[in-house]
Amino acid sequence: MATILVVGDSLSAEYGLKRGSGWVALMEQRLAQEKLAAKVVNASISGDTTSGGRSRLAALLKQHRPTLVILELGGNDALRGLPLSMTQDNLQAMSQAALNAGAKVLLVGMQMPPNYGQDYGARFAAMYATVAKANKAALVPFLLKDVADGPDAARLFQNDRIHPNEAAHPLILNNVWPSVKKLIA
Repeated sequence: MATILVVGDSLSAEYGLKRGSGWVALMEQRLAQEKLAAKVVNASISGDTTSGGRSRLAALLKQHRPTLVILELGGNDALRGLPLSMTQDNLQAMSQAALNAGAKVLLVGMQMPPNYGQDYGARFAAMYATVAKANKAALVPFLLKDVADGPDAARLFQNDRIHPNEAAHPLILNNVWPSVKKLIA
């Protein structure tokens, strides 16, 4: 049986949602519906950064022995103005640790709002592709595709305009699902 370990931030930890309605829980339901034998461990923490994920990952790998690690981190690094090189180094180290533990890796990218500047936004988005390529890892370029950049984006966010609401999470799962299905097949 596959074990999928999700190491993410509030976008994966069901921030502001009722339990069981976030994309990770929906992924678990879809795995069951499609009769794919996999256990999901959601080790996501709201507010987590790549540094936090990196510091927790070794123990999680040892405890859960995942066959697939989904890394959904980096957004909080950018929101805190942390150096891109540090975020990239942390994602690289986490990818390598997961691979060394025998797991496949799926990097889930994020994009920054335009007010961060075009150059920063482009370099931030490209960082995920760079790390994925360096580790031959799978990549979902933008977790919030068709949510944050859709025609009716405001309708899909909680009042804070940062966290997707319950209606957005099936769309988020649709962004991740093709890669997950391929990696556990």
